[in-house]
Parts: sequence; C-alpha cells; structure tokens
Amino acid sequence: MNEPHPCTLDPQVLLTQCQTRRTRGRGPGGQHRNKVETAIILTHQPTGVEGQASERRKQIENQKEALFRLRVNLALEVRHVPTAEASPCWQQRCRGGRLAINPSHNDFPALLAELLDHLTSDGFDLKPTADRLKCSATQLVKLLKIERRALTLVNQQRTQQNLHPLR
Repeated sequence: MNEPHPCTLDPQVLLTQCQTRRTRGRGPGGQHRNKVETAIILTHQPTGVEGQASERRKQIENQKEALFRLRVNLALEVRHVPTAEASPCWQQRCRGGRLAINPSHNDFPALLAELLDHLTSDGFDLKPTADRLKCSATQLVKLLKIERRALTLVNQQRTQQNLHPLR
C-alpha cells in the first residue's frame, strides 16, 4: 500500500515530520512584532518543502497558518501515484459532478493534491481525470483556479504535452 500524501496527514503527525523555526516578523507592526519571535517557518524534512507565516501577532496563529500553507505547498510539489478511484474525501466533496470546497477549508490541500496526482497520471488530459473523479472538467478547472500556482503548473505541463492551456 502506498504511503499517504503528506498533505493528507493529521496536522499533529505532519508537525512531527517538520523542523520548526521561529523568527521575528518583518514589516509594519510596531515594537511587539520586532521584539517577539512570532513568525513560523515549517520545513517538511522528508521533502524539503516549506510553509511560513508571520502576519499574526500570536505564534500559535502563525503556526496554524504556516501548517496550512505547508500542506498547500506539499500538494503542489509532491506527486503520488493515485488510486484507481476518487478518495472518500473527494467523494464526500463532489456530489452530482460538482465540487463543494472553500480554499481555506482543511480538505482543500488534500483535494488539490489528489487532482494534481490524477492529472499527472493522465498526461494532464482533463477528460479521463474528470471521468475517474466523477466530476465535470469545468469543476476541476475551477479548483485549479483557486490556487493559481496549480493552474500555472498544469498549464506548463499541458504545453509540454502539446495541449491547449486551461483558462
């Protein structure tokens, strides 16, 4: 059985795989920001992928945001061989061919990773991926557009495969 994609791991488990660095935030924010180490940089040690946050005044809030950003970055950068069918998480979020997901929801990185894994295995052709995930191609493009870096990544790969870019 394949290891799960790192962005799908329980947050506490994922944190055990990360190196945590605390630094001072930069930019506006007054004395508090310049004197207290509230900025968090998480580095996933097995992959080297980072997530960071410094915009909040509390370290715990920055850690939560850095962890979410790390999960999104892992979804973008780490590829796994997908299963033949959509995951239970995907099936729960996709009903009647329509995806229901908010970009700040905890499931967002996992769904993005699953979509990118399936697209990669299908040569970045939307039709077989949409069929396998039981979702319309339009819904898949909408999900990619939520995270612009994902759309850019897919369009770069589609160009290499001589496919037209997604809009």
